[in-house]
Amino acid sequence: MCCPNGGSLMRKSALLILTITLAVSACTLGPDPERPQTAADTAESFVNAEKTETTTIELTPWWTRFGDQTTTDLVEQALENNTDLMVAAARLLEAEAAWGQSRSTLWPQVGYSVSGSRAKSSFVLPEMGRRTIYSTTYSDGINVSYQVDLFGKLKRTRQAAWSNLLAEHAARETVEHAVIAGVVRARVQVATAEQALEIATEIRTSWEKTLATVERRYRSGLVGAVDLHLARENLASVRAAETLIAASVKTARHGLDVLVGQRPGSGPVLPETLPELPDLSPVPSGLPAALLDRRPDLLRTEMQLSAATYGIGAALADLYPNLTLTGSAGSSSDSLGDLLNIDSVVYNAVAGLVGPIFSGGARRAEVEAARARADAAGAAYAGAVLNALREVEDALVADEANRERLEYTNLRLAEATSADSLARERYSRGVEAFLKVLETERRLRSAEEALITTRADTWNTRIDLFLALGGDWTLPQAETETANAPTEGLPAEQTAADTKSTETKVSS
Repeated sequence: MCCPNGGSLMRKSALLILTITLAVSACTLGPDPERPQTAADTAESFVNAEKTETTTIELTPWWTRFGDQTTTDLVEQALENNTDLMVAAARLLEAEAAWGQSRSTLWPQVGYSVSGSRAKSSFVLPEMGRRTIYSTTYSDGINVSYQVDLFGKLKRTRQAAWSNLLAEHAARETVEHAVIAGVVRARVQVATAEQALEIATEIRTSWEKTLATVERRYRSGLVGAVDLHLARENLASVRAAETLIAASVKTARHGLDVLVGQRPGSGPVLPETLPELPDLSPVPSGLPAALLDRRPDLLRTEMQLSAATYGIGAALADLYPNLTLTGSAGSSSDSLGDLLNIDSVVYNAVAGLVGPIFSGGARRAEVEAARARADAAGAAYAGAVLNALREVEDALVADEANRERLEYTNLRLAEATSADSLARERYSRGVEAFLKVLETERRLRSAEEALITTRADTWNTRIDLFLALGGDWTLPQAETETANAPTEGLPAEQTAADTKSTETKVSS
């Protein structure tokens, strides 16, 4: 039978080990991450934003603000079928798995073993000669091991894994924003190319009529051969340009088809025109600091800084000993039928403390490397914030400039149209030189192309502004209270200490 005193001693030893473990496992080395002070925290407003009392922010689907249902439908298709988003989603799942793996250190590792062995030994005894002995052993058991987190290495590793998970989630959102912007830009490119093709077709038709007029006047002896050759050359040039523009329409459609996850050339027929952009609501003056919580690329950089900061604590903990508790219990017998006999029970319990004495400075060097990585991540975060502010300011300037540019370009087109009509009418009456018709037609074509380009630039600049601000900003704050809530699918078991650095700081 099992010895009672042995069982009592084992219980006392286990109690002693547990007491020591609880006493020392509360120590966690290394700094906790904090969001660095940046230029966004000190800026009261954007320099180029219109002054407004509004301070509400909103993370609405910004592409719906364009009032174009076609664009909205294309974005929805891309969100379902885009391959870049699928890659980002897979990487997020990988990060979630790494987080789950890091959490496994919270629990003991339990295993089992079952074995059977047959051994033969031969030896020679004085006066007895050679003897051979056969032995058979059967055993089974449960093995348990647990690493006590004496100095917080495992905790810091879990916290770093959590930060990396949040960084991957932000990376997926960054890809999502980029895909959406790419779809809207591709929609603009297709519409722009189709408008250019429509204008090129109109110009070609107009020059076919002009050539007919020149040929008729040439046959009547009213104009020379130079006018005839110039008219033919100009028509050939227009036809060549029309062919090139028609090709650009197809390639633009191919790019859009790929973005929405379709085979190039199989996409739906799109409207040839874009709606007029709505007036831009004033940008709230309180947005610079809130920008840090709205842009996923900034959140990703911040979480990378957080992970690097936690890495310092993990490196510091490596300077100190590791305590591992192991135990096993089972049975061992030379008879398979006796394995369940209480007299065959065996067990052991071990507490092992292992620590470094000399490593040639490798562990200290790793601590310094971890600090350097954290410093680099902090500088990268500060630089990313500055770049984000620059993108907002640039987009605000460009948006205002394009609106003024659009007004002047419309005026230019109106004047060029009048000049071209007048020159053609005067030429048909024989009171204007053909070179003047060519010049006014060239100016009209240039004005039409400029208007198309300006409209496209206005759209693209508005896209840049929405991206730079991390979304839209026009709906009531009550509709955005859950904008920064934890994303569905992220682990909910993370402790408050682990998530402290991810709390949002939306300006009011």
